[in-house]
Amino acid sequence: MIKRRSFLVGSLAAAASTTLGCASQPPTPPADPAAAAGAGAAPPPPTNQKKSLLILGGTGFVGPAVVEAARARGFAITLFNRGKTRPELFPDIEKLRGNRDPNKDEGLKALEGRSFDAVIDTSGYVPRIVRASAELLAKNVKQYIFISSISVYKDNSKPNMDETATVGTIPDPTVETMGKEFENYGPLKALCEQAAEKAMPGRVANVRPGYIVGPGDGTDRFTYWPLRVAKGGEMLVPGTPNDPIQVIDVRDLAEWLVKLVADGTTGVFNATGPGSPLTMGGVIEASKKASPKSDVKLTWVPPSWLKSKESGGGEPIDLPIWAPAEGETAGFHLVNIERARKAGLTFRPIDTTVTDLLAWFNALPPERQAKRRAGLSPEREAELLRAFHEESKKK
Repeated sequence: MIKRRSFLVGSLAAAASTTLGCASQPPTPPADPAAAAGAGAAPPPPTNQKKSLLILGGTGFVGPAVVEAARARGFAITLFNRGKTRPELFPDIEKLRGNRDPNKDEGLKALEGRSFDAVIDTSGYVPRIVRASAELLAKNVKQYIFISSISVYKDNSKPNMDETATVGTIPDPTVETMGKEFENYGPLKALCEQAAEKAMPGRVANVRPGYIVGPGDGTDRFTYWPLRVAKGGEMLVPGTPNDPIQVIDVRDLAEWLVKLVADGTTGVFNATGPGSPLTMGGVIEASKKASPKSDVKLTWVPPSWLKSKESGGGEPIDLPIWAPAEGETAGFHLVNIERARKAGLTFRPIDTTVTDLLAWFNALPPERQAKRRAGLSPEREAELLRAFHEESKKK
């Protein structure tokens, strides 16, 4: 159902399991970043600020969206990465090759002596790596934006948690592995924030996104729900229609990150959405609107029943994004984002995100569509539904 790894690891975490170099997401099929913007995307306001922007990463999921948002504002963009993830993207943009780890390959040498107005770090997961880039660039960069995660918080049981909430810690701060259940992910992100701020005091924006979703999302987590609704038939849905959900469209996040650069904004920000309160029922309704011909029939299953099927070593039940609106996850989807709103974060409708996400996924090669990376398999879902109905009859 909801393992620690499932609900505490945000959309940027998957890359950490494969590399501590420059990838910011697992490789995804090539896509046209401009087309991924979708018809519902509103252009950013015009600006005369022609800033120079360095993106550490830039070709995974968040990076391309940031590139497009920065292009729209006329920024001069440079990407620094290993050239491993979709190197064919953005042939007209300056690309510097190296490794986030200064002890590997050419390390950060390509950045030596370079000056930029701002850096957006989309690919930092351990403090040593973030410290290396922030210290190197400190003399020649005005602003450092680090993409962290709401996973930094120690306690997710309290609704309306703001940026002053206590962050998690780790016994050995030199550890550079995520742990068996990704239990180190949040504390390491918190240490990354601290490393950046120490290297560039007063010039850092530490941004803590929730689940990042939308066109280009290679995790298939949020995508599972609109795809499952589109398939139709009886569908297992966890919890209740009123369970809260917080996600942020990658394009909304990217446009806001670029606004932070344009405005020279620093500080710590929770960055999730959407603009109006969203529930699990709302996610399903948006998915129905995007697939009006679907004959889906919803079966809402209580968290207690799902937990009983996992207890005692039962097979995990993969219901991505959703978290029980009780106990240790009661506040996970109710994070306070007022500080980010005041700094200009805005949101497109969830209906737009779902529609554009489906259009993007359905345009992927058939072999990629067949290899879903999250959610219940048809067989596992059918098995759970049978068991739920049989046990309900006995009551």
